[in-house]
Amino acid sequence: MTLHRSRAARFAVALLSASVAIAPMLPMPAHAIIVFDPTNYAQNVLQAARALQQITNQITSLQNEAQMLINQARNLASLPYSSLQQLQQSVQRTQQLLGQAQNIAYDVQQVDRIFQQKYSTASMSASDQQLVADARSRWQNTVGGLQDAMRVQAGVVGNIDTNRAQMSALVGASQSATGALQATQAGNQLLALQAQQLADLTAVVAANGRAQALSDAERAAAAEQGREQRRRFLTPGTGYQPGSAKMFYGSN
Repeated sequence: MTLHRSRAARFAVALLSASVAIAPMLPMPAHAIIVFDPTNYAQNVLQAARALQQITNQITSLQNEAQMLINQARNLASLPYSSLQQLQQSVQRTQQLLGQAQNIAYDVQQVDRIFQQKYSTASMSASDQQLVADARSRWQNTVGGLQDAMRVQAGVVGNIDTNRAQMSALVGASQSATGALQATQAGNQLLALQAQQLADLTAVVAANGRAQALSDAERAAAAEQGREQRRRFLTPGTGYQPGSAKMFYGSN
């Protein structure tokens, strides 16, 4: 009896051991298995790196486009300073001085008319009083021309200080220009300033030339009138006639 129990116990232990040994060899569920594929992992990493590089390139491109737009905006920005009004005022002042020319204005038809009347050959039929009046009128024209020239000169000298201030402002604006348009506009205004200065110089030359021309014309007319008066003086019957004169009134 005891022997049969011993055999039965050993058989049971053997069965238990076999079941434990066989248990690890049983298949596991498919969702519980983790498989690592190095090739697939490398491909995924490479694709992610390429995508990141594309994003980086796109960001760099957007930054370059933004900088290009900023530069274009700077190039198209207008110059905040303008000297046009001051330059126009200077030119207007000089034009007003030229327009105030006395007696003989800067007009071709008026010059021709007055020269025909006052500076042509002395009329042989004009009276002595008329000759004297014409000579005085020519002298007044000459003096007026000299005064006009000096007034224009004074006006141009008065523009020098304004031109200096405008030149300083324009040079400063040109040096601080943020774009091509501002630099170009500053350069154009500097050219306009030079044109205004040339206009002032032209006005001075014209005024001085007018004064000199009037002075020369007066001398030429005076010489012609002098010849006419000498002719009249030497003409028999119309020249100088002596007469009696009293030096002391009341004497016998």
